[in-house]
Amino acid sequence: MIVEVPLGQRAYSIHIAPGLLGNAAPLLGPLAPRGRLALVTDSNVAALHLPAFAAGLAAGGIAVDEIVLPPGEATKDWATLAHVTERLLQLGVERGDAVVALGGGVIGDLTGFAASILRRGCRFVQVPTTLLAQVDSSVGGKTAINAAAGKNLVGAFHQPALVLIDPQVLQTLPPRELRAGYAEVVKYGLIGDPAFFAWCEQNAAALLGGDAAAQAQAIAVSCRAKAAVVAADERETGDVRALLNLGHTFGHAFEAEAGFSDRLLHGEGVALGMALAFDLSAKRGQCPAGDTARVRAHLLACGFTLSPQALGLAAPAHTLVHHMRQDKKMKAGMLPFILARGIGQAFVARDVPLADVEEFLAGVVAG
Repeated sequence: MIVEVPLGQRAYSIHIAPGLLGNAAPLLGPLAPRGRLALVTDSNVAALHLPAFAAGLAAGGIAVDEIVLPPGEATKDWATLAHVTERLLQLGVERGDAVVALGGGVIGDLTGFAASILRRGCRFVQVPTTLLAQVDSSVGGKTAINAAAGKNLVGAFHQPALVLIDPQVLQTLPPRELRAGYAEVVKYGLIGDPAFFAWCEQNAAALLGGDAAAQAQAIAVSCRAKAAVVAADERETGDVRALLNLGHTFGHAFEAEAGFSDRLLHGEGVALGMALAFDLSAKRGQCPAGDTARVRAHLLACGFTLSPQALGLAAPAHTLVHHMRQDKKMKAGMLPFILARGIGQAFVARDVPLADVEEFLAGVVAG
């Protein structure tokens, strides 16, 4: 299956196929003019998937220069960015070459940002190995690292030259990581596709249980949705792409409180954030209480924890709002929130005072 991302000169294809990881040479050959590719991954992914990927490339006459990093969100920092860029320069990567990101969202974000600044911009390829990366972060060209002030605050828009998705790699994904990625799947239904949300309600258990057909369907629908949004609003200059941030403003605040650690995975933060976004929408009289209850029921049925207290993250409301003030979407002292008029009816609200959000969060963290 091929999903096109139509961006003129920056257009690229998303290839989705079981077994693609070991058979990528025909697609990557045109991006390896000198018969070599630099590859960035982490030690967990390297152990699971690098041998098959490298062997497939070698069979197609492509050699691989590996850069293996520690796993985890902490890798998305200045020091690692410097290490990766220096190593790519040592390897002699030229502007016409391509750098491959083999891994989850952390590797994709970091590698894409390194490619965006290396020799003022070289090509890169996303080969996502987590559900979250396959349905969201590998598509759209948002690249970044984290800063002390917050998540993804330093980065660039830099579209990949190609995205290769092999659903079979999800068989090695721990259940918690698979569930975290599912939060980004259900997000597409909540934003603008109520029929897909209904599909999620019917098929989430199979998807999370490893059903290959359900996983492939979710990946394809999500990639088509993401491609359409990116084509309409590549750099988030309007409201279209901003809708993809449903749950993220709240989620990032709790991720910051967790120190961007494994205490709260990104998808877990997004799930909590989406529930809170629907709660706030209902409190403002903008969303039917029944829809809010339906969203919460589905996320709970999937195994998400939607209580900051249960997560050990019941920080004071003013602390959470302080984290939100570092959001890159802040403008003239106002922070847009993605709220909902119902399932599949997300919208950008630019009239939500942070004082009201703090009051709302005080009730949330008080339980």
